[in-house]
Amino acid sequence: MTLVADTAADHELVLVRTFDAPAAKIYEAWTNPEILKKWFAPLPFTTPEAKLDVRVGGESTIVMQDEAGNRYPNTGVYLELVPNRKIVMTDAFTAGWRPSGKPFMVAEVLLEELPGGKTKYTATARHWTNEDKQTHEQMGFHDGWGQCADQLAALLAK
Repeated sequence: MTLVADTAADHELVLVRTFDAPAAKIYEAWTNPEILKKWFAPLPFTTPEAKLDVRVGGESTIVMQDEAGNRYPNTGVYLELVPNRKIVMTDAFTAGWRPSGKPFMVAEVLLEELPGGKTKYTATARHWTNEDKQTHEQMGFHDGWGQCADQLAALLAK
């Protein structure tokens, strides 16, 4: 019998925050393209374009742009949606379940209601390989996703 080790920790990056907002507002910020464009990219990047077909199998295209005008499209599909609780998406596929060139990760956002109108926010990036995880970490996962979470918190406070 061959035992397979649990490699989840070797392949995952996780960000946990508590927002002073209900889960429904956070879910809307992830699923409404006009709201998402206001917080999604870490400054000085912007998000000039977001097309979201929010349904299982629906395509998501989010374009980030740097100060020089270089655009970085991120395309994928939704794998699971539980309103106000969970969003799972991946870049492994494009519309029509067509495989992408090189899958990088599956992203999962979990929202857990807490007393007092607060929400525990857990964002997890699951990578196919430890090398992809390390690449994402070196790209600035914690700083970038953390800054985006801060931007989202500021937006929700308005």
